[in-house]
Amino acid sequence: MVYKIRVILDAKDNIFRDIEVKEKQTLWNLHLGIKSAFSLMGEELSAFNLLEQDGSIIKSVPLEDMSDEEDGEIMSDIYIREAFPQKGDRAQFQYGFLDLWEFFCELIEITEEKPAVNYPITVFRFGSMPMKAPSKSGGAGKNKKSAMPLMDDDDFGFEDNFGSSDFSDDDDGFDDDEDEGYEDDNFEMDDED
Repeated sequence: MVYKIRVILDAKDNIFRDIEVKEKQTLWNLHLGIKSAFSLMGEELSAFNLLEQDGSIIKSVPLEDMSDEEDGEIMSDIYIREAFPQKGDRAQFQYGFLDLWEFFCELIEITEEKPAVNYPITVFRFGSMPMKAPSKSGGAGKNKKSAMPLMDDDDFGFEDNFGSSDFSDDDDGFDDDEDEGYEDDNFEMDDED
């Protein structure tokens, strides 16, 4: 079977693509289809957030596993039929780190596979892609969260790693003004003639 997924760019204008992907392909294949359909450049970090009907996130599936254990699920582990079990199921797709592109994906139709078609394939396009990632607030992505979250201030543990935050200048016994007669620019060179 082939799953037709409508992918909508999170922007003020209506910009979307309908992408068909086989049920036995993975989220990684859909990721490639979205990149192609929206002409997204580069090899940026990306993630799918599988959503409940109310919009809450069930599970986040990144392109690559960045955890220390490296045992988390990644896009190539999740089949399309698992991510979108029934018509109307939705996901959020995030692409990029500094410039975050956000998309909403919804399964709109399940059809028979057509012979000699190389899936994923874009079957419908609406709207033109902007040059830069759109921002909801009008600024350059101020209120958006990246596909890979940055460290929180609490994660660094500055106090734990460096002790107190008092960096007063300890007297190490060296005084810059002690040796007033010292001239470091005078060097005696032997003549080699």
